Amino acid sequence: QVQLVESGGGSVQTGGSLRLSCRVSGTTYCVGWFRQVPGPGKKHEGVAVILRGGGRKDYADSVKGRFTISEDNANNTVYLQMNDLTPEDTSVYYCAASRAPVRDTWLLLPSVYTHWGQGTQVTVSA
Repeated sequence: QVQLVESGGGSVQTGGSLRLSCRVSGTTYCVGWFRQVPGPGKKHEGVAVILRGGGRKDYADSVKGRFTISEDNANNTVYLQMNDLTPEDTSVYYCAASRAPVRDTWLLLPSVYTHWGQGTQVTVSA
């Protein structure tokens, strides 16, 4: 059984920073951060993913150089440090995990993740 609990969302101004936390219960292969895409259908886009145990990290092009994903195995927590935030980063951010191995080229695809947290709102004002 995998459970994910996010925290750390909030409101900041452009250029500000936030750190999201995802407390992970259970064994997982990879954990990622995703955010809702504006428009109908409640679609998500991959933001950053980490293979548990200090492995590969993948980032969406739109956040490279600004966001950093990391893990604290002692506390079973995955973090997303978000710097230089812009209004385009405003969204509900979700932590998601897969227990099964995922092909490297699929790591940022929301559809391969079977466990999701409840989401946390991030709002960036101009």
